[in-house]
Amino acid sequence: MHVRFSQIFPSSSIISAANTDLHMGQRLFVFLMNIDVPLCYRPGTKQGNFNVVIFYLLQVLECNIISVESLIISLLSAVWIMLPAYVPNPIAALCGGGIPIDFGRNLHDGRRVLGEGKTYRGFFIGILAGVVAGVLQMYLAKQFLWTILPIHTFISVVVLAVGALFGDMCKSFFKRRLGKKRGERWPIADQYDLVLGAFLLMLLIDPQWLFSYVTVPVILIILIITPILHRLVNIIGYYSGIKEVPW
Repeated sequence: MHVRFSQIFPSSSIISAANTDLHMGQRLFVFLMNIDVPLCYRPGTKQGNFNVVIFYLLQVLECNIISVESLIISLLSAVWIMLPAYVPNPIAALCGGGIPIDFGRNLHDGRRVLGEGKTYRGFFIGILAGVVAGVLQMYLAKQFLWTILPIHTFISVVVLAVGALFGDMCKSFFKRRLGKKRGERWPIADQYDLVLGAFLLMLLIDPQWLFSYVTVPVILIILIITPILHRLVNIIGYYSGIKEVPW
């Protein structure tokens, strides 16, 4: 004799697979729960225990399978959150020049504090560009009712823009201490300095916003796409004559 898992566990809330509101994980769960299995649910037996394990595995699948929709939303959310932090660095490189932030000074190790690549003009124009990008995001979200995306505030936009460039400056400080020259590769630090700087400053200024929108899936996507975008922008900058190296 055969029954379905949904008959073995009638207390479970099984929804019709025809329901169009279900995401992919829920549909798979409903499908599996309606598979015919041998009627051998006897508590204490190996087969009975096996059925119980399978049932709970199906519940885990229903709760944790990432649907295509949620993956796309997480990707869009990651880009939406980080845009005010992504914009300042390339704009600072494009519009830099002038007085260096360290005024050309060296520390006791004989090396520059930051280097020629960090200037006041690039710093402030970069921040302004990030803020403008963020304010534009706020306008578009309100205009087109993009409620599925994280809600930026003026504070979040400014903090992300400023934090990204502070992260970049901190990286330059430690690069000089290690004797690395301007433009020299420093894997991982080169890619994630802006992320660390932006999130650390946000943690100090507005932790509620940070923990509300930077979820585990979002941070994982940020960690994946940031090096890709970093390399792409640097290659464009190199062939445009803005950067001396393509990394």
